[in-house]
Amino acid sequence: MVLSRFWLVIFISSILFIIVGLFSSQYYSIDYVLNGKKDDPILISEKFLNEYPKPLQDSILKAEEKTYKVDLDTLNPDTTYVFKNKTVKVFSGVQKSDGLLPTCKASLFDIILPLMAYLAFFCGLMELLIISGASEYLAKKLSPFFAQIFPSIPKNHESVSYMTLNFAANFLGLDSAATPFGLKAMESLQELNPEKDKASDAQIMFMCLHAAGLTLIPTSIIGYRAAANAANPADVMLPCIITSFIGTIAALLIVGIRQRINFKSATLLVGLMSIIASIVGLLFYINGLNLVEKNFFTSNLSAIMLIAIIGITLTYAFLKEKKFVEKKTTIFDAFVSGAKNGLTTGVTIFPYVLGMLAAISFFRNSGLFEMMSNGISYIFSNLNVSKEITDSLPVAMLRPFSSSGSRGFMIDAMNNFGPDSLTGRLSSIFQCSAETTFYVIAVYFGSINVKNTRYTLATMLLVDLICVITAIAVASWFFVK
Repeated sequence: MVLSRFWLVIFISSILFIIVGLFSSQYYSIDYVLNGKKDDPILISEKFLNEYPKPLQDSILKAEEKTYKVDLDTLNPDTTYVFKNKTVKVFSGVQKSDGLLPTCKASLFDIILPLMAYLAFFCGLMELLIISGASEYLAKKLSPFFAQIFPSIPKNHESVSYMTLNFAANFLGLDSAATPFGLKAMESLQELNPEKDKASDAQIMFMCLHAAGLTLIPTSIIGYRAAANAANPADVMLPCIITSFIGTIAALLIVGIRQRINFKSATLLVGLMSIIASIVGLLFYINGLNLVEKNFFTSNLSAIMLIAIIGITLTYAFLKEKKFVEKKTTIFDAFVSGAKNGLTTGVTIFPYVLGMLAAISFFRNSGLFEMMSNGISYIFSNLNVSKEITDSLPVAMLRPFSSSGSRGFMIDAMNNFGPDSLTGRLSSIFQCSAETTFYVIAVYFGSINVKNTRYTLATMLLVDLICVITAIAVASWFFVK
């Protein structure tokens, strides 16, 4: 219900903002809201050639292809004049996001189809885990720990193994694998849910832990920083780990208190201490490597782990081939059967993804997001918050709505302020240590047709805020001299 109302507010307020802007002459044309593409120039006016000053007319007529771009040292460096069919169209600024129709197309071809391919492959692997008994074995080993966090899940339930694989994939920065595992976990938890259209406690806990995005190797962030010629592309790795870990603990505490989880449990404390010890140990190891060794380690660990998961799954399935024979199937046929289920899941979640991305497209192109972002940055600047921090806030604000949008802001921040500036580094940490909240809720709950998400959205947004505050504190501690 909360998500539905929030979606309506975003959509309707953006449309009203666009209409008001058109009739108040803030916009000359709003066609870009429907048909424009990200980074396309925006049409701001159109006049006859003779309505412009004579020097400007001459410049336009002399320009190649009658397209005159204003010099970089003038007042409006991004203004372009295009003379065609007796009129001059003036373009200024660029579009922040794809329009509605390109967004609809991109949501299918750039998001859903690749996601369906990932789902097909990893759901095929998960079918092998189920039939071979590997998921049951993993669940049995981890049930004592998970039973403290998810008390409503029966002992040795298969959802434990799927959640474990999801957390492990996120931990290693394997987004393509994390989503299929997460969707399978939600599907498995839904079987235990007595109210099918209402999120269960276990589903809320899983989603909120997922929102914190605990990451060990932020591979993509390191890659973007390397492309921007950062002196040490991996120098944000430790801040990312600290920020996402604090976010994860915050999510556990917030949801746990509400669900009255026993935090004094010895099993839970031992499990958490083991995780902390493992992270600290790995950090000490990475910190002892030189720059070349560190880059080699961070660029290969995730890939090695994914290959290891695939190899172990196939090997275990081969060793337990008798179980496939008992089910009157083969290892390959079981994989194909699981892959088909993955495709079905992809088709199910498409309308939810489409609806959310369409609303975000309107929100960004209306200028409403930019106005809110500038307003918040202005408030922070008046509170004597460093300009380097306020310049990075658009990444944090957009991250819950759009991963690609926030990534664009991050790259822009590194290009404009430098990858080794506080703004560049903080933008990277923001991008790494939080989740695309609205997209994730739409995909995960949409896949199982849950309508009432209860307090999931509010908690995930609170965790996002905690991650933002933590990121600012950690980045200031690490990088402010």
